[in-house]
Amino acid sequence: MYISARSDYALRAMLAVAAGGDGGTTRPDGAGELVKAASLARTQGIPLSFLQGILLDLRRAGLLHSHRGTEGGYALTRPASQISVGDVLRAVAGSLTTVRGLPAEDAGYHGVAAGLRDVWLAVDGAIAVVVDRTTLTDLLIHQEQAPAR
Repeated sequence: MYISARSDYALRAMLAVAAGGDGGTTRPDGAGELVKAASLARTQGIPLSFLQGILLDLRRAGLLHSHRGTEGGYALTRPASQISVGDVLRAVAGSLTTVRGLPAEDAGYHGVAAGLRDVWLAVDGAIAVVVDRTTLTDLLIHQEQAPAR
């Protein structure tokens, strides 16, 4: 598994939205704070133009709501405890594991290398177990419990 900058930025942005950003405005439905893309870019050190494409992918995947206007911003579509790291990774990268740029399940071998497909599928499955059972809430709780540096 290769963690691209895009995947890393997407997770950091989702965690910042889940944590409420840095003093965003309350959502129109009263269910938490909206976090502006510019604020996410600044606090997470992500180029804004790159972040905007990531936020669009996260919105298309149904993980974020966007609200327009001067008081607009982004909010999670469901509680952070119901959004896994795997959900975010798949939204921005597609497959968790790729072999020569293809999803692991599409890897094909013959002859002496025929067993490699099973190895790649096992690797993909092991990664899926970890990222699918780890939620945004788990990461936020871990951050709160970490000793100060």
